[in-house]
Amino acid sequence: MIPKEYLNKIIELAYLEDVGSGDYSSLATIDQEIKGQAKLLVKEKGIIAGIEIAKQVCDYFSPNFELEIFKKDGDEVEVGDIVFVVSGFQIDILKAERTILNFMQRMSGIATETYKYVKRCEGLKTKILDTRKTTPGLRLIEKEAVRIGGGTNHRIGLFDMMMLKDNHVDFCGSIGQAIFKANDYIRKNNLNIKIEIETRNFDEIKQVLEIGKVHRIMFDNFSIEETKKAVSMVNYVFETESSGGITYENIREYAECGVDFISVGALTHHIKSLDLSLKKI
Repeated sequence: MIPKEYLNKIIELAYLEDVGSGDYSSLATIDQEIKGQAKLLVKEKGIIAGIEIAKQVCDYFSPNFELEIFKKDGDEVEVGDIVFVVSGFQIDILKAERTILNFMQRMSGIATETYKYVKRCEGLKTKILDTRKTTPGLRLIEKEAVRIGGGTNHRIGLFDMMMLKDNHVDFCGSIGQAIFKANDYIRKNNLNIKIEIETRNFDEIKQVLEIGKVHRIMFDNFSIEETKKAVSMVNYVFETESSGGITYENIREYAECGVDFISVGALTHHIKSLDLSLKKI
């Protein structure tokens, strides 16, 4: 769930960015006292997302908006479906139009892409994770779209889980040193966070298995055959995650190796917005 304070700040920035000192096109042509209606129209098949945010956008832009909602976040939608009807002063509808669409089109695109990956692995235990590859300032919104699409949120940031990656290990000197220092830091600072470590080959997996003291082992850029062997080596002693080189076409084969998680950066940084429009009724 996105904190209301965070969302209000994002919407305020969107308002300042788009409306600024005034919507002069509407102010010049539209009677400020005339009410009207507009429908959010689906123009492309997919998963709808961002309805709850659209409601808050409406609340922020005008106290006079009324929404009649026909879909909910996560619903499959078809071309021609109407998601909601907004009623209010015409000038306010025009002012809010682009901000509503910007949020909902991007979120629906992310949710739709995520749903494709999740469905591709249907029937298997593997969970599809997002990453930190998000638009600066919009991380919680984009991760919420992943959740709506059926994916699982991974780390929100650098603060809620330790991820010891190749650079941490290399700068630290060894896998053993990185794991020891991570556990020592958690203990000294009384933190309640998990440790994940990235491995690049079977030798590094063996080192982690000998040392322990982590919660999850990531297999970075392993082939499918290497992933099968890696899962067998770990033998469910720790959680396992695959990352790197994974596409929609091969993700099911990776999931069939038995990994607990697969992280896919493309869910948030390589997507196409879903085509939606707000049209006068």
